[in-house]
Amino acid sequence: MEKKPAKLLILYATQTGNALDAAERIGREAERRGCAASVSSTDDFDASSLPHEDTVIFVVSTTGQGDTPDSMKLFWKYLLQRNIAKNWLEGVHYAVFGLGDSGYQKYNFVAKKLDRRISYLGATAIVERGLGDDQHPSGYEGALDPWMSSLWIMLYQINPKFFPNGPDFVISDTTHIDQPKFQITYLETDKVDLQSSSATGLDSVQMQIGRARSMSPGKVSHIKNIPDCFLKMIKNQPLSRTGCGKDVRHLELEFVSATIEYGVGDVLEVLPGQDPAAVDAFLQRCNLNPESLIIVHPIGMESHHRDAEGNDSNVPIKLKTFVELTMDIASASPRRYFFEARMLYVMSIFATAEHEKERLQYFASPEGRDDLYQYNQKERRTVLEVLEDFPSVQMPFEWLVQLVPPLKTRAFSISSSPSAHPNQVHLTVNVVSWTTPFKRKRTGLCSTWLAGLDPQDGVCIPAWFRKGSLPPPPASIPLVLVGPGTGCAPFRGFVEERATQDMSGSAAPIMLFFGCRNEENDFLYKDFWLFHAQNAGPLSMARGGGFFVAFSRDQPQKVYVQHKMREQSERVWGLILEGASIYVSGSSTKMPSDVMSALEEIISKEAGVSRETAVLQLRRLEKDGRYHVEAWS
Repeated sequence: MEKKPAKLLILYATQTGNALDAAERIGREAERRGCAASVSSTDDFDASSLPHEDTVIFVVSTTGQGDTPDSMKLFWKYLLQRNIAKNWLEGVHYAVFGLGDSGYQKYNFVAKKLDRRISYLGATAIVERGLGDDQHPSGYEGALDPWMSSLWIMLYQINPKFFPNGPDFVISDTTHIDQPKFQITYLETDKVDLQSSSATGLDSVQMQIGRARSMSPGKVSHIKNIPDCFLKMIKNQPLSRTGCGKDVRHLELEFVSATIEYGVGDVLEVLPGQDPAAVDAFLQRCNLNPESLIIVHPIGMESHHRDAEGNDSNVPIKLKTFVELTMDIASASPRRYFFEARMLYVMSIFATAEHEKERLQYFASPEGRDDLYQYNQKERRTVLEVLEDFPSVQMPFEWLVQLVPPLKTRAFSISSSPSAHPNQVHLTVNVVSWTTPFKRKRTGLCSTWLAGLDPQDGVCIPAWFRKGSLPPPPASIPLVLVGPGTGCAPFRGFVEERATQDMSGSAAPIMLFFGCRNEENDFLYKDFWLFHAQNAGPLSMARGGGFFVAFSRDQPQKVYVQHKMREQSERVWGLILEGASIYVSGSSTKMPSDVMSALEEIISKEAGVSRETAVLQLRRLEKDGRYHVEAWS
């Protein structure tokens, strides 16, 4: 097979949509420089055709404990085949950009191993791999911008035909910008026979969600469009003291549709409801008719087709319903796409006020990048706020569908055992809120929505279940659990599960290290832990377990979970020698690395080995499936 003409192929693997955003941005920046580029997901690309590509840019995220995104699993499996020759990719040029979180032990692990494998198979690296970090003030873009600059320079050196006018030449004529990628078909209400007209209740809602999300540009491959089930809240209980600066809730949810089997350590994904007033304000600001019946489909794709779940793309949906279920109009910051070159086509072209046009063009320029960061990312302005700041801009709905961030499901660690609570799912939810530099009060969309639900109202919550990073342990395995703050959520389920296992025989003990700021303010599940630490319960010292809590602010010197672990060094090492598995859950900032460091010290001290040997022993535990981390930023 002949080589294809020189152009960029950009392959992405995403779990939440960020790698897709980054891949699309690389493609747009290449096209602005006159370079042809195509963007595709790894699960839509035939891996066997990789040797026939000239230049490939990989944009991949890392999930969990160094796991590949679901959309990359088959692609990666193909690359690992033993019968692939070492020179299989000889002549192919490539670059890798990874998206990760340095709070995790296996930071950007997928990008690193992909880079090594592609190089091993004979491909030539264009530039050193780029590693985006969620912990950076600008997120992954803090690394993406300089990495792209190097990429364009090196591509031009390899083959000047990539950039006929040089890598620094950028197309400014907005007439060269593409048309929107999505087409909206409007239908007359009286001529439409809605498929869902015969469906009632939850079946109708489920069909609407599936139909809307199957049309959405923001689909994420690991999650189905149709919810696994619907849940109804039966308890909404504050866990933290009112007025302490934190609002943590214990939520109990009951199945109202099909009951889904789940295990301890699993994750529940929830589709949040949006503020009706914000949705109405968005529709009014954009001059959209909420009652319009629409069909959304990519340009060039046959409008009548069914997706893998059987959702018929030819069945229309109300415009307002589509917005409510798929477009995050009042919580997420607009994609930078709003302010890049195509913004000059999308926003500036539709701005009738000259001063607004000039301001938008300034934001899109290199000189305006810092001010754009202050205006958009740092203040976390929402789509609705940005549109209200530029009132003369009237964007067609086709562009809004493409540019408004997708309404994503939010993931929560399940904090219950199905053995202890049949037909229920429990969550431990921190209600997110913060103040921006300009004193704007911001709140998390999903946590605020859940905390505001009244069990008496019977609101049905669309939900999906999936496996998390914490596999359920056998009853015979001792456990060392480290879960400060809401990181204790999955371990509540672990303790409940072990307590039920005790009924049919003595299960192995658990050591739990919990941490919070103050005993009086945010000692989550205090009575629960203390109950199971007594009377030979799973957490009792009599059983070889124990419950140890660090109150970081109740004394002049701050005390954290790693300090309590060091205090119990001998007991922790004893359980490890008995075959214990170690589970760590909580914030991804410093906690996981601090806990890892404490464990290295414990092994070094108790086993009488060097720190380097202790590090190797911990790696062995991880390789043997005895060390698990679930962290979030």
